[in-house]
Amino acid sequence: MEGRLPDPGDALTGVEMFAGLELEARQRVINAAVPRTYRKGQLLFVESDPGDSLIVLKRGAVAVFRTSPTGERAVLSVVRPPDVIGEVSLLDASTRSASAEAIEDCTALALSRPAFMELVHNNPRILDAVMRSLGSLIRRLTEQNADHVFLDLPGRVAKTLVRLAGESQAPMITIELNQSQLAEMAGGSRQSVNQAIGSFASRGWLRTEGRRIVVTDVAALRRRAGMADR
Repeated sequence: MEGRLPDPGDALTGVEMFAGLELEARQRVINAAVPRTYRKGQLLFVESDPGDSLIVLKRGAVAVFRTSPTGERAVLSVVRPPDVIGEVSLLDASTRSASAEAIEDCTALALSRPAFMELVHNNPRILDAVMRSLGSLIRRLTEQNADHVFLDLPGRVAKTLVRLAGESQAPMITIELNQSQLAEMAGGSRQSVNQAIGSFASRGWLRTEGRRIVVTDVAALRRRAGMADR
């Protein structure tokens, strides 16, 4: 869906990539961006599609994943507001290196590559934010590779749940992710992930509610994942 933003003045609030822009430059971004809505289960783009836009997520959650020749999925990350998706393809003018699917109903802004590149040329400070974004991506992928070497599957499941819980300090944290999606993120079969979830539930670290997982003891999950206490 396309249309004009009803309240464009705060459309980029919280988006680190554009935080350093002056008001006039932010307004140019907003004017050039196209609002999008995605229903849960809808693909934003598919691996090898043209990398023709940067997507600024405003509401919802998106899973970024790769698909094997046999059809198996490996989820690389779950993106939530106010993060962006697709900056890598914009920079090298290449095709999408992964696919993206809305795992919740989403609203977003799409900024075309020509508009984005013009913005970068006129505001070199944006490159600092882009480089930080790419650095975070590289660190995350490096850590995921290390996890597959050094952690067993229950440890990877625990670490995935901690990451999804984010910085919340709430006593109970609801994660809108079914066990198949969790298996894709942790790199295991659904059956093995279900066993790990059952083990964690029996210890009182979490409970399942239909297609939701409610984490009740993040600290215990951090310890199981070999992560340092906060």
